[in-house]
Amino acid sequence: MTSDQVVPINIEEEMKSCYIDYAMSVIIGRAIPDARDGLKPVHRRTLFAMWEMGNTSDKPYKKSARVVGDVMGKYHPHGDSAIYDTLVKMAQPFSYRHMLVDGQGNFGSVDGDAAAAMRYTEARLTKISEELLADIDKETIDFVPNFDESLQEPDVLPARVPNLLINGSSGIAVGMATNMPPHNLREVCEATCRIIDEPGVSTEELMRIMPGPDFPTGGIMMGTEGVRDAYLTGRGKCVVRGVVEIEEEGRTPQIIISEIPFQVNKARLIEHIAGLVRDKRIEGISDIRDESDRDGMRIVIDLKRGAAPQVILNFLYKHTALESSFGINNLAIVDRQPRTLNLKEIVHVFLKHRVDVVRRRTEFDLTKTEERRHILSGLLVALDNIDAVIATIRASGTTDEAGAALMEKFGLDEMQVDAILKMQLRRLAALEHRKIQDERDTLAKEVERLSAILASEASILAEIRKELVDMAAQYGDTRRTRIGHTAEAFDREDLIEDKPMLVSLTSSNYIKRIDLDTYRNQRRGGRGVIGMATKDDDGVENVFVANMHDYLLCLTDRGKVYWLKVYDLPEGQRTGKGKALVNLLNLGGDERVTTVIPVREFRPDHFLFFATRNGTVSKVALDEFSRPRQSGINAINLRDGDAVVDVKAIDGNRELILTTKFGQSLRFHEETVRPVHRGAMGVRGIKLRHSDALQAISIVEDDHLLTITEQGFGKRTEFDEFRGHGRGTMGVRNIVVDVRGGGVVGSTAVSDDNEIIVMSASGIVIRTKVSEISIQKRGTRGVRIMKLDDGDRVIGFTILDSGEEV
Repeated sequence: MTSDQVVPINIEEEMKSCYIDYAMSVIIGRAIPDARDGLKPVHRRTLFAMWEMGNTSDKPYKKSARVVGDVMGKYHPHGDSAIYDTLVKMAQPFSYRHMLVDGQGNFGSVDGDAAAAMRYTEARLTKISEELLADIDKETIDFVPNFDESLQEPDVLPARVPNLLINGSSGIAVGMATNMPPHNLREVCEATCRIIDEPGVSTEELMRIMPGPDFPTGGIMMGTEGVRDAYLTGRGKCVVRGVVEIEEEGRTPQIIISEIPFQVNKARLIEHIAGLVRDKRIEGISDIRDESDRDGMRIVIDLKRGAAPQVILNFLYKHTALESSFGINNLAIVDRQPRTLNLKEIVHVFLKHRVDVVRRRTEFDLTKTEERRHILSGLLVALDNIDAVIATIRASGTTDEAGAALMEKFGLDEMQVDAILKMQLRRLAALEHRKIQDERDTLAKEVERLSAILASEASILAEIRKELVDMAAQYGDTRRTRIGHTAEAFDREDLIEDKPMLVSLTSSNYIKRIDLDTYRNQRRGGRGVIGMATKDDDGVENVFVANMHDYLLCLTDRGKVYWLKVYDLPEGQRTGKGKALVNLLNLGGDERVTTVIPVREFRPDHFLFFATRNGTVSKVALDEFSRPRQSGINAINLRDGDAVVDVKAIDGNRELILTTKFGQSLRFHEETVRPVHRGAMGVRGIKLRHSDALQAISIVEDDHLLTITEQGFGKRTEFDEFRGHGRGTMGVRNIVVDVRGGGVVGSTAVSDDNEIIVMSASGIVIRTKVSEISIQKRGTRGVRIMKLDDGDRVIGFTILDSGEEV
């Protein structure tokens, strides 16, 4: 090679140019659909090849291998597997909203099963795919050379409906991708007609007609906000959930899945759920079965007895493909360039294409009609002068001479003369003459109709509108994907069953929650079971029942409040110690939680009623604790040496009983204590003797006042035994307290059908019925409720509500 044959090039520029050519080839020629007919080249070529070989819906099926061979040999010089995969997908009812290929044989399943080999399956066009090809032989679209320029293939199909919207499309090109969902044909046609009638119609108005995608697999679309974004900008998100029914009539509840989101593999979904159960990431599922058949989908999830179906379903929505997002990206080819289109732009591109198709079709039909009418006019001239025509023909030596003579004598043109010379003798009959006249008159009216269509674009649009209405009536069906409310992001508690738990707090500030089923019911006076293993210098200080979704207000010895959820607490074993609160709350160096209060909601007309060791009380609106800070908020201002001993949630119209350690009780109405803001000092609630201390607050309700002492004795007393006294007085004797009975642990209102859980300092827990505790007068000692070991003492108890399921 000589130096003058060497062409220096910049490798960077050459690589850039080649890569751009490759990228555009992939974008235009493979991955992105044309906005006019909604098809990629391989889909268009497959449908056209089937049309060309007569493989239509009214003809017998042909082997898929034959179709693939024709497409590959004539129009699509790529692998046969790519062509067959395209054919298969167009025949799958779970992939296309309106299938373009009618398949016979195994064309795969929603479980991800592959189709049978192309030599076993058969296919033909569907009726609606023929509508995409209709009028293709009337010069309605441009044809371009195929890959070897031996044949012509369509650049685009005529497409009577907006196929891009109806069936959607997805594809990954170079540096860009498209993902367009399918829609309901009736809705698309109606929306397109609305745009024809009112070009300036708003997207909001169109969404009343076409609220969102309509997937072939159904499902429930959760809200339309993301769809609205896609309709306005071309990009958005559609959240779809499977259709699920909870059945609780049998022995155990069941979750029945009858529809799954679009493009979700059913077998993988079931496998994923089974894996979550196996890994113990989800509890409450005992079995999962696929009972799907030809009548429809049915996935049955059996739940364990006592499981919460809605909580399990929420977990499945959050952690499996039972709820899936479809990212909408309306990218399509417009004028040989990729563009992101909003809803109205997609329809306008289709209408522009369709206007051109209808105009060219009408011009073609008009030309053919006028040609036919012109020929008929010549035939009528010949029939009106039949004797002269015959004589002229017989006098001519050749056909050409006869034609020339007829043109000269009767003023006919070559086309008319040719038709006369080919006319059969039977057309000379009078009836045939009449038929020709009628046909010419009919053609004259058709010319008028076609000319009227071509007179203006409005007339062409009216014709398109009429076709769309016919298409909707012929091929439309009801919507499959339902429209649901907006899918809110699941909070953690949406995935947690709201069941009652026993919460216990030790003096060393270790806390835990335990399922109430852990403690079986025992008779009064039993020894109980071990509820918590504690150290010698530690003991259980507070025990109560709260639901998993309840808030916990943790009050410290400094009068501050911290905020927790019950489900934030560690679930411990019956004998476990729990977790230190310092690891859950941002406590100060020597700050200690003394009281934990469960609260369901923070209402401004409800209050927290505080009682301190020294007899001070305070009432603060509950909503003042609804916005806690990580560092805690001040609840009550305490004097030196004082501490909060009990807190109750009240509704502003209650009578209260304060009980002291030495057994004194004072009854008064809460209205005598005015509400104050957080951080106030409070007022005197009860007057105390020397060394006595306020121990508990009880709300006057239910049937009796239950009082329990440290040594395990207790009793129920009628509320009428406690007459009202003024706030700040000493009250009356409630229970006899001596060395044997020990000091009062607490008191509370109970009903006969309540149950009680009592816990000792050593962690022993007993659960018994309140009705087994006798009713006694004031000033008595009570009966033994819990048998204690030497040195042990009762430190707390909690009441189970009568309607509580445990």
